Amino acid sequence: MRKFNVTGLCVPEEDYMVDISEKIKKIKEMVDARRYFTINRARQYGKTTTLACLEKELKDEYWVASISFEGLGDESFKSEKSFCNAFKRLVGEALSFTDAPEQYQNDWKSAKVATFLDLGNHVAKMCEGKKVVLIIDEVDKVSNNRIFLHFLGMLRIKYMARKNKKSHTFHSVILAGVYDIKNIKLNMAGEGVSGPMLENGKPYNSPWNIAVDFDIDMSFNPAEIATMLIEYESDHKTGMDMVAISESIYGNTNGYPYLVSRVCQKIDETLEANWTQDGVIDAVQGILTEENMLFDDMIKNLENNKALYEFLYNVLIMGEEIAYNTDNPIIKLGQIYGFIMKGEYNKAVVSNKIFEKRIYEYFISKNISSTRSNSGVLKHDIYVDGIFNMELCLRKFAAHYSELWNTQDAAFLEREGRLLFLSYLKPLINGYGFYHIESQFTDLRRMDIIVDIGKNQFILELKIWRGGVRRDKAYTQLASYMSSKGAKTGYLLTFDFRKNKKNAPYAKWAEFEGMKIFDLVL
Repeated sequence: MRKFNVTGLCVPEEDYMVDISEKIKKIKEMVDARRYFTINRARQYGKTTTLACLEKELKDEYWVASISFEGLGDESFKSEKSFCNAFKRLVGEALSFTDAPEQYQNDWKSAKVATFLDLGNHVAKMCEGKKVVLIIDEVDKVSNNRIFLHFLGMLRIKYMARKNKKSHTFHSVILAGVYDIKNIKLNMAGEGVSGPMLENGKPYNSPWNIAVDFDIDMSFNPAEIATMLIEYESDHKTGMDMVAISESIYGNTNGYPYLVSRVCQKIDETLEANWTQDGVIDAVQGILTEENMLFDDMIKNLENNKALYEFLYNVLIMGEEIAYNTDNPIIKLGQIYGFIMKGEYNKAVVSNKIFEKRIYEYFISKNISSTRSNSGVLKHDIYVDGIFNMELCLRKFAAHYSELWNTQDAAFLEREGRLLFLSYLKPLINGYGFYHIESQFTDLRRMDIIVDIGKNQFILELKIWRGGVRRDKAYTQLASYMSSKGAKTGYLLTFDFRKNKKNAPYAKWAEFEGMKIFDLVL
């Protein structure tokens, strides 16, 4: 029986898979055109599975040598000779899984090579009259290694010689990893190495400038997600609305391959196959609280890169609108890691709701650990007859805000205000309920929050008010969101940072379009 798989290579005989045949056809067109390129995407973005599918697509026309340098060990990268011999051995072994003649495989492995010049001549000899495609996975493991860069230099020399009809080489070369090897300096910056790579005291640029850009979208759109659900439904006959579920999964993951499969896996294996909108929500909530390599990498990268941390903090917590421009090295790095994408109106936004919410929780947890989160307010102060009182919670937060932060300057409060409230709220509902944040890609200055406690649900909007927007627009936005959730009562918490603000703080109940809104301005 097939399962949803999130732990490496997916194969159709064992795993439910999205149909990526159209993507594979586009990649094959690049191979047919003799292109050299890098499939650079974020971690757990389906690169290895894509390469395996591509290899199957190519096998009838090409001999595909699909290798990885992962696990070779340091000895293979200590000298030209050790690397060249390891490489030719890997190629020969990889070709044993093709229909290449056994003697040809042995010739790859048995040749005597000691330098990259020797290896280049060997490649030319073995590729003459042959259509051999070289695929190297996990190149990030060695991309900062000078021996590896000299190897790429050899490939570049042979490629240019072929263009001039003076030699032979691999028909196409595909590298796969997180980074585009053309941007080796960025790779080093991301690993905490400052300055350009040097060779004999001179800047050493990546020799992979022969490669063309790889711009094929490897995320899954709703129609592609549905192809996986169709396979599942054929086996299990759940009666799910596959179109609606595909849209819901896409809405939370933005098609990030690992997250798509993980949502499906959670529904299937831990939520009793609850293939409904509620099932998707429960799966997402479960994923947000789990530990996995994807989230571990995310937090590690935020902890190790202060500029990226500040950028995401400014976007998510402060609601800053920053143009998406990959000439900005921080945006480029965030895009490489899969954290940042281009949103509406060319704004930089977090690439999917799950990442957005996980990063929110990360910021909140750091704030809770470094501040007094609720100034001694206890849960029984907020619960009236066992029922959580959101109005009381907000009023006590207003007092808390004034008590603890009235000595702080406006710049601090503008930076920390929304995070202070979330840090205040979280301990008060732990063990009783939970909240989740609805992303607002088109208006980063507002943050919609749903708080579920028992059978009660509270719709809350946090807003930063810097002037220039009429107050009734905030009511309109909240009322629209309340309507979408079927709520008649909502709560609006506004941090007013206008220079000439009047009558703040204040709190009042307002009637708006037949709805009740508790309006608190700080």
